[in-house]
Amino acid sequence: MYTVTKRIEVSGSHVLNLPYDSKCSNLHGHNWIINVTLKSETLDENGMILDFTKIKEIVNQLDHAHINNIVPFNPTAENMAKWLCDKIPHCVKVSIQETEGNVASYEK
Repeated sequence: MYTVTKRIEVSGSHVLNLPYDSKCSNLHGHNWIINVTLKSETLDENGMILDFTKIKEIVNQLDHAHINNIVPFNPTAENMAKWLCDKIPHCVKVSIQETEGNVASYEK
């Protein structure tokens, strides 16, 4: 079994739609650290699961963007992790560090 992990940092803004008072309901931004893990039993004709640049292209849709304009859901780190994992071929796990000490993950 082959496994690769790509670490990417993106900056963006979002507003969370929450049913309680929270400063996160205001426009704010983060420098997210995103780790994407792919797994496959086979490699492509180039000897890769997926070129690292393809992973970066998908994740970079969120870079310097207002995330609410990109995704069709409440842009929590948990929801963003699942959205990315669903978009990236062979993805088995995405972890998003929103702030120091706060990490959300989605794993298939």
